[in-house]
Amino acid sequence: MKNDRHAKILELIEQYPIDRQEDLLAYLNEAGFSVTQATVSRDIRQLHLIKAAVGGGKYRYVSSVSAKGARHSQGRFETIFRESVLKADWAGCTVLVRCYPGMASAACELFDSMQWDYDVIGTLSGDDTFLALMRTEEAAQAICAELQQYITRH
Repeated sequence: MKNDRHAKILELIEQYPIDRQEDLLAYLNEAGFSVTQATVSRDIRQLHLIKAAVGGGKYRYVSSVSAKGARHSQGRFETIFRESVLKADWAGCTVLVRCYPGMASAACELFDSMQWDYDVIGTLSGDDTFLALMRTEEAAQAICAELQQYITRH
């Protein structure tokens, strides 16, 4: 039952712009799943759902990890990254990525989940900024240039 419910949740968040647990609960009940708010909250944690900005000051739940723990698809990375990140810059071997308030953790998790052609040593995330430490300045400059294509100009 839990696996069926989790599959339905993933289907629902792909299909509808759900941004509140109460809305997800209503959709689940409508689909025949009799669940409580506590169950929905637990499911959100277990499925590693995050809220991503979708423009216009609105958010929606998205899956930060697939059900099997696979890395993000390029399309999902692009969509969420475009709506979360304001700018990227580099200095030395460090890339600094500025995000909307509260979005750096999600953007950093996405960044970490991608396969990069550069030597990323590690990342560190705050509320509205994350840092990526690169092995060389050239790698920092190159990945920063690549990230620029995913940043929407507002």
